Amino acid sequence: QVQLVESGGGLVQAGGSLRLSCTASGRAFSVYAMGWFRQAPGKEREFVAAITWSGGRIAYADSVKGRFSLSRDNAKNTVYLQMNSLKPEDTAVYYCASNPSYGSSLEARNRYAYWGQGTQVTVSS
Repeated sequence: QVQLVESGGGLVQAGGSLRLSCTASGRAFSVYAMGWFRQAPGKEREFVAAITWSGGRIAYADSVKGRFSLSRDNAKNTVYLQMNSLKPEDTAVYYCASNPSYGSSLEARNRYAYWGQGTQVTVSS
């Protein structure tokens, strides 16, 4: 199993920035990619961004391109989601997830086997 712990959420004004972290433990070596999803009240959980451990593939949702960026620290088994120019519509619970399937889609929620507990991000207008 893979355990995932997120941190870094909080309350920020529109236009501000936050950085989320996700650290994997357990069978972290079995992870192909790490992704971030978010879920706003009353909405489906949606893809935000993902990166392979090798760094060879990165994907972003259109809604966050140019504002959010991913990075990883393989030595710490940690992935970071830097969120800039935040908007009220970015308000959601953000979940980190791990994808064990080599070469699979980074955007497909059903490819992710393990999930963190989520961290709340609230952007005020």
